[in-house]
Amino acid sequence: MPVPVPRQRAIPAAESGPAPDAFSPGGPPGLEPGGPAGSGPAAGAAAPADTAAATHLTLLVIENDPAGSLSVPEMLDATGKAIRIRSARNLTEAERLLTDDVHCILLDLALPPAGRTAEADDELATLKHVLRLAPQHAVLALTASGDAERGAEAVRVGAQDYLFRDELDARLLSRAIRYAVERKRSDKAERRLTESRLRAQENARLERGLLPTPLLEGSSLRFAARYRPGRSRALLGGDFYDTVRTPDGTVHAMIGDVCGHGPDEAALGVELRIAWRALTFAGLCGDELLSTLQQVLEHERDSEEIFATLCTVDISPDGRHAGLCLAGHPSPLIARPGRPAQLLPYENGGPALGLLPGARWPRRQVELGGAWSLMLYTDGLIEGRIGEGKERLGQDGMVEMVRRQLAQGLQGEELLRAAVNEVRELNGGELTDDVAVLLLDRTPQP
Repeated sequence: MPVPVPRQRAIPAAESGPAPDAFSPGGPPGLEPGGPAGSGPAAGAAAPADTAAATHLTLLVIENDPAGSLSVPEMLDATGKAIRIRSARNLTEAERLLTDDVHCILLDLALPPAGRTAEADDELATLKHVLRLAPQHAVLALTASGDAERGAEAVRVGAQDYLFRDELDARLLSRAIRYAVERKRSDKAERRLTESRLRAQENARLERGLLPTPLLEGSSLRFAARYRPGRSRALLGGDFYDTVRTPDGTVHAMIGDVCGHGPDEAALGVELRIAWRALTFAGLCGDELLSTLQQVLEHERDSEEIFATLCTVDISPDGRHAGLCLAGHPSPLIARPGRPAQLLPYENGGPALGLLPGARWPRRQVELGGAWSLMLYTDGLIEGRIGEGKERLGQDGMVEMVRRQLAQGLQGEELLRAAVNEVRELNGGELTDDVAVLLLDRTPQP
């Protein structure tokens, strides 16, 4: 709805300050109210030196009126500062004066369009041209008195409001300008919020689609995982994991961590995970697999300083044996009935991927037993602080924590959820590093 603007009247000094000088936009562009082009008693007097510095709002008037019948009065903004006025007699002149410090445009809809265009017969062609020219600016449409239909159509096209040409009043015109500016700001903020929400939804769908789906069909092992990225509002971080079962019945599991926490590291982690899955189904294992993954990392990383740690486990079809490879990664934890949870042997592991060209990664054979739970994790689970000091949980603290939770009867998803929550509580808040935990359980059928 337009701001109701009564016909121009005298405003008492107590309400509006000194009597305003009229300003005709038909004069030379860029002149200030009260300057040499003024038509009131102050005509010919120099404007105060601090007028420009004190101006908070700038209005660009686009109007071609040879008779000079349109007068834009001197106006004040909400803080009492003078609203600066610039004038243009055509769209070419307006484009030159449309600088970043202009907040609002007052456009006379009677201004003819520039040249012969496809819109020449459109009575709002000039307005549409201005909206394309200044998409970030608030626009007030000026129309003939009583032509509310044309003014309403201007608002539907994109103007923030419309005013009647012969009903300009200093106080209410300044209010209309402020209203148009704030409405434009609100529209832009709402549009940015909507765009941000849509981007977040798209990113969430993308990241959710990039998280792995374990391929364990035909296996008796139970699978559980917990993932918590360190980046705020992210679903995917630099940690990655996967589990697959190959046709020979072997179950392969891996977990890794790309150094860093940004989206580039997350993307690289996804690439390494997909490469690991493809190479595993192709029959690669142990040192041959990790050497190939290092080549992938070296070709895909943005900097030679980027590296990734990795832990791979291949569990035999009978579930009683496994091959373990460590590339700068913490060793998995195994829990068996009647025995305290402990770390698998981690001697003779190799370096992280991407650190040493030509590195080797020995594969160590380990005995799992008949029933067991195997937990693979990233260092985000063990590097959280304990309380307010500098002491960290570490692997020993994690082992003690898991032992206690197992003694409470926790297993599967409940165990992982409890472990991650307790690590966060010990840290005194959210963890800054990504956390990924993977759990495989074997319970032989009677």
